[in-house]
Amino acid sequence: MRRLVPCLTLMFVLFVPAVGHAASRDESALDSATLHMLEMQAERAEAREQAFLYTELVQVYTQVAGLQLAAGEQDKANATLKRIDHFAERIHSGLAHNTRKLKDAEKMMEASTYRLRQFLRLVSGEDQQAVAATIHQLDKVHNELLTQVFAH
Repeated sequence: MRRLVPCLTLMFVLFVPAVGHAASRDESALDSATLHMLEMQAERAEAREQAFLYTELVQVYTQVAGLQLAAGEQDKANATLKRIDHFAERIHSGLAHNTRKLKDAEKMMEASTYRLRQFLRLVSGEDQQAVAATIHQLDKVHNELLTQVFAH
């Protein structure tokens, strides 16, 4: 019973609609082929559009991490959190360019960070460290996005 309540809470958090374009994708969009296609699209995009596309990837991978955590797949969830960190770094490095859709990217980053904070409360102590590190990285990128939004 003690384990059932966090699992149900996690499932509720996962299915709350997220903000932004990536939220319109259904759960079937989370397969590996689609994720790979989204990654390739972001890598090949113009520099000014990459921050937004990588933010979409962060949001989608946040959903994937939540599903993996809910299923008890800690190793897969940790690998997914590392992917999120990777994309957050790509956003950080791409903010120097004239980016498009900064406000949309900022909203998505805020929603992704919020969702990960919800996961932090539901995972075991040993997994909290990995989630907390990812949240810290996303917070830095979110602050940079806010700075860029207010600068333009």
